[in-house]
Amino acid sequence: MNLIRFGFRLLYNELAWTYDVVSWAVSLGAWRDWQRAALPHVRGRVLELGHGPGHMLVALQLAGHAVVGLDASPFMGRLARRRAPSAPLLRGMAQQLPFANGRFDTVLATFPTPYVVEAVTLREVWRVLGADGRLVIVPVAYLDGRDPVTRLLEWLYRVTGQRGEERMRGETAVAFYQPFIDRLTAAGFYIVVHTVRLSHSHAVVLVCTKTEN
Repeated sequence: MNLIRFGFRLLYNELAWTYDVVSWAVSLGAWRDWQRAALPHVRGRVLELGHGPGHMLVALQLAGHAVVGLDASPFMGRLARRRAPSAPLLRGMAQQLPFANGRFDTVLATFPTPYVVEAVTLREVWRVLGADGRLVIVPVAYLDGRDPVTRLLEWLYRVTGQRGEERMRGETAVAFYQPFIDRLTAAGFYIVVHTVRLSHSHAVVLVCTKTEN
């Protein structure tokens, strides 16, 4: 597992220039569609956590949203700045957001690591969201085929810790992201789970609304 974590660290940093090719390969070309599954659930002013190479920043701008991006990787920051030069970008950590209270209507994270549901992160997200603001997360997506290539990729997702011992609820495997739901609920968010059907795959979108007690 240490080797796997090291590989991911390289992918998000020194090897960030390979990220688009890798994400395309492991999703059979569906990665951007999986990310864009979140767009119908985004509203108003948006903060994207872990913006990566910047594709969602562009998609959000094209959809008419004012968006700010935050990422801890300077390598991803450089890629995103070239791709979305008009989007304000900051280097930083989700556990300490450099924004005023109530600044955003939506906080978005697509395929984040578990940092996104750490208690300190959720407190910060809650703080920067306005009344009835929402945290939108795409935690996982699945290839639907049973061909050898798809089965190999799903096996790779499992051995790299991006799948759990899945149990099925309807058509959606929930074991992987159930800890997300548990922690989000404990933090006071009202959660609706959406399964977005795409060509040969489906993505899970968690829409987590800030509720005032």
